[in-house]
Amino acid sequence: MLIIGGGASGTTAGVQAARMGAKVLIVEETEWLGGMLTAAGVAAIDGNHQMPSGLWGEFRQKLYNYYGGPAAVETGWVSNTLFEPSIGNRMLKELANEKNLTIWYNTTWQDVKKKGAGWTVTVKNGKKTRTIEAKLIIDATELGDVMAKAGAKYDIGMDSRQETGEEFAPEQANDIIQDMTYVVVLKEYPKGVDKTIKKPAGYNPKEFDCACDVSDPAADGGPNNNCLQMMGYGKLPNGKYMINWPKCGNDIYLNIIEKTPAERAEALKEAKLHTLRFVYYLQTELGFRNFGIAQDEFPTKDDFPMIPYHRESRRVKGLAQFALQHVAKPYDQKEAYYRTGVAVGDYTIDHHHLKNPNAPAIDFVKIKVPSYNVPLGSLIPQGVEGLIVAEKSIGVTNIVNGATRLQPVVLGIGQAAGALAAVALKNNVQPKDVNIREVQQALLDSKAYLMPYIDVKPQDPHFAALQRIGATGILKGTGLPYKWANQTWFYPERPVSEYELVSGLKPYYEALKTFQASGANLTLKFLGEILGTVNSAVTYDKVAAEYGALQLNRAASPELELNRREAALLVDRLLNPFAVKINFDGQPVGQ
Repeated sequence: MLIIGGGASGTTAGVQAARMGAKVLIVEETEWLGGMLTAAGVAAIDGNHQMPSGLWGEFRQKLYNYYGGPAAVETGWVSNTLFEPSIGNRMLKELANEKNLTIWYNTTWQDVKKKGAGWTVTVKNGKKTRTIEAKLIIDATELGDVMAKAGAKYDIGMDSRQETGEEFAPEQANDIIQDMTYVVVLKEYPKGVDKTIKKPAGYNPKEFDCACDVSDPAADGGPNNNCLQMMGYGKLPNGKYMINWPKCGNDIYLNIIEKTPAERAEALKEAKLHTLRFVYYLQTELGFRNFGIAQDEFPTKDDFPMIPYHRESRRVKGLAQFALQHVAKPYDQKEAYYRTGVAVGDYTIDHHHLKNPNAPAIDFVKIKVPSYNVPLGSLIPQGVEGLIVAEKSIGVTNIVNGATRLQPVVLGIGQAAGALAAVALKNNVQPKDVNIREVQQALLDSKAYLMPYIDVKPQDPHFAALQRIGATGILKGTGLPYKWANQTWFYPERPVSEYELVSGLKPYYEALKTFQASGANLTLKFLGEILGTVNSAVTYDKVAAEYGALQLNRAASPELELNRREAALLVDRLLNPFAVKINFDGQPVGQ
């Protein structure tokens, strides 16, 4: 299989697929891995601090080990995990040291053509043009370029309210995307050292007048004109600073998605120049003259990152179209996408539109959502076989992209793409024909989350079982919006009622269609009656014996009132509802 793009999702896709036995080649245009995390300089993780899912958790642990623990990377107030981009690249390359994984750096893809059931891809490596044949391709490019060339249908910009059913969407669709940023990393030198750059062309200090307003409306904060606090936003270890500031900072509006590579390069000159203007403002107007552009971060002539930070790209028309209602109220929709979840996120819906006066006025701060999971079908394009989509180009609406674009979610999307590809290749089927539960189990085996439960960690001995039952919807989580780190709780130690469990089981088992249950707490005896109705071989004695085998420090008895953990474990073991296949809408399709 071939992965085009060694960014955040391309790296984790390659690692996951290689660990599952697939032969993987990544082609990456820079000499780094990590994309927005590293090559774009956005080395401050947004969200998922309480959900160290899969390879995101492994990457974070490598950073902890390198710097000396969690406190050593809590250097800036925007994030719990900040790091030098060059170190992030090094850690990702360590993570990608897998025997089944080959990476070609400084390699640019040029053409993609269908050949039989697979693909022929032309790439340029240095001065050499090479041809690659692959059964399966993952598009992990920053802007979804490969899927566009391969013929996948996609959207760019804001969707209409009529199309998505999202009350916050504009009445009419448009092609306006989020502001982008050319990040720069500054380094603090001793007081008295003057690192002021040459005054950039077109510099106007008034453009940056409100840069020190660091009020946070999402956290009910008031005005706070504190320039030191603004600089501390992206403070990295070892006296470095990520300059990625939205408010009167170095965000810029450029929509270069459909432009040629040459046109993009020309347009991005203005983005770099805009960032230089902001740096000059910081140095001269705000007095940070001893903060100079770091010369030991990026292997570039101008010491800028190799690529810009794109917050938005093409968005594929997928087998699942993940919209705001699926995030806000996952259990209330006709599409039970949560059952097909393969990556999780807790960051709020976050859009940058301050630099485009034509952008419709949407108060994104008012969009309150719980944590969520990303449906597998959003990675699979409609009508194009042999292709999986990752990075920021999955099948989501423009509004939801404001959450799914963030780094730990994209790392998870990549890991899911790798698992999906490996399962498809192993079974010699198209991605659209995989058993969704097989992909999800592969992710669980890798300590990745399917459900965004904040209170069930991978170290929990029952992590996989509780995730499986959660992904069936038999026992549902409780989600709530909370500041910049939204939550969903499983509450494993709380009692469960007879009615709650039976209601969750009915979509899977016809035998329970007329089964009556009350609101009383579920007992071991009543659980035996429920399970026995589904499978006559399951008796109370068998349920009691299974309970004893779980060694949960309570003695089995008929009147023992079960908590949600115990009920989930027994249902998982004795009925195994996770084995019931589901479609990409999350509906059971038979046993």
